[in-house]
Amino acid sequence: MKTTRREFIKNSILLGGSALLTPLSAHAKQEERWVPGYAKLEGEGKLAERVEQAYALFEQCQCCPRQCGVNRKKGERGFCRGRYKPMVYSAHPHFGEEVSLVGQGGSGTIFFSNCNLRCVFCQNWPISHEGKGKEMEDEGVADMMLDLQKTGCHNINLVTPTHVMPNILSATRIAFKKGLRIPLVYNTSGYERLEILKILDGIVDLYLPDMKYMDSEKAAQYSAGAANYPEVAKKAILEMHRQVGAHEVDKRGIALRGLMIRHLVMPNRVAGTEAFVKWVAEALPKSTYVNIMSQWRVEYKAFEHPEIARSITAQEFLEAMDGAEKAGLTNLDPHSVAMRSRYRRRL
Repeated sequence: MKTTRREFIKNSILLGGSALLTPLSAHAKQEERWVPGYAKLEGEGKLAERVEQAYALFEQCQCCPRQCGVNRKKGERGFCRGRYKPMVYSAHPHFGEEVSLVGQGGSGTIFFSNCNLRCVFCQNWPISHEGKGKEMEDEGVADMMLDLQKTGCHNINLVTPTHVMPNILSATRIAFKKGLRIPLVYNTSGYERLEILKILDGIVDLYLPDMKYMDSEKAAQYSAGAANYPEVAKKAILEMHRQVGAHEVDKRGIALRGLMIRHLVMPNRVAGTEAFVKWVAEALPKSTYVNIMSQWRVEYKAFEHPEIARSITAQEFLEAMDGAEKAGLTNLDPHSVAMRSRYRRRL
């Protein structure tokens, strides 16, 4: 039985607007049914419980693997220097992200100040290290989300979210009640606790983690003593995949759900790219979306470390891409593939 346009509109209203982004296409039944994870949890009456559970973490902060134990409700600050209220540096459509996140309307990026990893080569160091930004109420963050959706962004891209995860969940619920219906992207360094990710299960639509290093000594040297980063990030990425599965797009090529892993090529094989691509190929489906990035720049304090105080070479990037191909990875980021072709022409 075919559904008339009038019946479709009526049903959408009865569902509380959950189909606001639903394309009317006989060939896109999966897209017609798509709603963000947080909308489903709210409908089940579970989202408020997750917000309460998350906020309890601030009393003895356990938001990240550093587990500082400070009482952020009383104004104490741990390693990340995060406060009880979130600090936001900026919120705007971003057109430099992965193609499926950007589309035509851009990725609705919210940059949160401070960071739980503090890499010496951070390209956003005024935000993550110095904490530049403006303190916001959760309601203010929710309004930012809604403004980005109204502007035409395809998703809400939460950059450096780990230490403000409770605030994000609260803001998401507030925004949903006011009409937010686009995917939530958790754009993280990968330094995440499994216990925290389980709170996010069913809320986050797209996970966008880094996998920075495969060697604990390199992680400790360049990310403020985080020697456990490789093992923590591996477990976190596997949990992310369990929650959201493979990278899924709609008929326009816009990402709706799934895991997208970023790996930045560093000078002198510091990032351990060969080990990284082999791990992905063995631990995850070979079709996992992987972005091998060539955007390395000598930033912040990287110039103080001779091993990383230079640009990467064409040979280093080509080695990384060829290694991914040899490992059998089949879903490499289109921009990475284009960069490989460009580098090859230069040789």
